Amino acid sequence: MNDTLHFPAGDGARIAYRFDGPKDRPVLMLSNSIATSLHMWDGQVPELTKAFRVLRYDLRGHGGSDAPAGAYSLDRLGRDVLELLDFLGLGRVHFLGLSLGGFVGQWLGIHAPERIGRLILSNTSPHLGPASYFDEHISNVLAASDLSATAAIFMRNWFPQSMLAGENKTVEPFRAAIMAMSRQGLAGCFAAVRDADLRRPISLITAPTLVIGGEDDKVTLASHSEAIAAAIPGAELLLLPGVHLLNVERPAEFMEAVTGFLQPK
Repeated sequence: MNDTLHFPAGDGARIAYRFDGPKDRPVLMLSNSIATSLHMWDGQVPELTKAFRVLRYDLRGHGGSDAPAGAYSLDRLGRDVLELLDFLGLGRVHFLGLSLGGFVGQWLGIHAPERIGRLILSNTSPHLGPASYFDEHISNVLAASDLSATAAIFMRNWFPQSMLAGENKTVEPFRAAIMAMSRQGLAGCFAAVRDADLRRPISLITAPTLVIGGEDDKVTLASHSEAIAAAIPGAELLLLPGVHLLNVERPAEFMEAVTGFLQPK
């Protein structure tokens, strides 16, 4: 099944999801960054489906999912995942989340440990602040005539300057996706990040965990990855030379780490 489908979350919001890969394989769920869609993982799916049935979904407010009014919470984003798994009849999955997807992965590891096999947390943090930073972004997103300024900020935070100089077929779809985003959806997820603080409870995560960070990440700093790995018992840490969307910037190294961790020898 390769078409995007929808399911109703507990509050009635329609959440988009899709499967790729054979039905008889273990399920690997992918969760994407804020301001991207499930297509953020397009480059990784062909390799991942050799060993897994890959389940992707759009965060509420993103891609093909609904964008309800108001601030979102990390609890709501986490429940969207659990309700999707229940809807699909999936008891336990491996989970790979990047950036905001990594926040969701941490939440799941804390609140639903029985649902998570192996956990990969990439380019994420247990807490980002100050709150005023996100309040300003929320105000700007809701007030601006278009999202070009917001897109420019994201692109600088996501990719090295070498990938942004001139036209680049790899990064242009990411810019286009931001420009087409729901303002309410983006503002709602900014609020979820603003209000999230997992610094204390992440020590409760028991799933085998790999933490991947970018040495030059401007938002979820390498020190944030180090802090997560130090807090989760037995977690492995890998810092790659790169910025934020390491699956796009450093696909070979990223995939080597992911597949090596998910399929230990």
